[in-house]
Amino acid sequence: MSERSEIDQRARLDGRALRAGAGVALVVAVPFSIAARVVSDGDDDSAAGPVLVLLALAGFVLGAGVAAWIQDRGLPLMHGIVCAIGTYVVAQAVFIIVRLVRGDSVSWLAALFNLTMVGVAGAIGGGLGSALSRRGFRPRSIGDPR
Repeated sequence: MSERSEIDQRARLDGRALRAGAGVALVVAVPFSIAARVVSDGDDDSAAGPVLVLLALAGFVLGAGVAAWIQDRGLPLMHGIVCAIGTYVVAQAVFIIVRLVRGDSVSWLAALFNLTMVGVAGAIGGGLGSALSRRGFRPRSIGDPR
């Protein structure tokens, strides 16, 4: 394989890894995000809101970590960030459309702030997935079939 085609191959994102990470993030982070929204819309004095937000961020870290751990392109941090931000954007777009259809207001600044926090969560997850790989922990589909 030529050096150029090897660089092109490494530059592509691993769709399988991104889908796996996004699936984890959707299953873990999105329900906590919805619960946090319900709590914040209903009761401003509740301490559950910030806890639910942290749990949602942890879900994005977990999903990003899965994407970074599974990917085979040598780009774990990029996979973690792309996974977390992509999943957030898709889920948030659905939430915004629902709010607009219902006639509710949309806090664009909050959505942008949350996007920043999810990007950081993706970087953390990417770092954790990379650390797992460096220490020899590999998914069965990639590592030795022992």
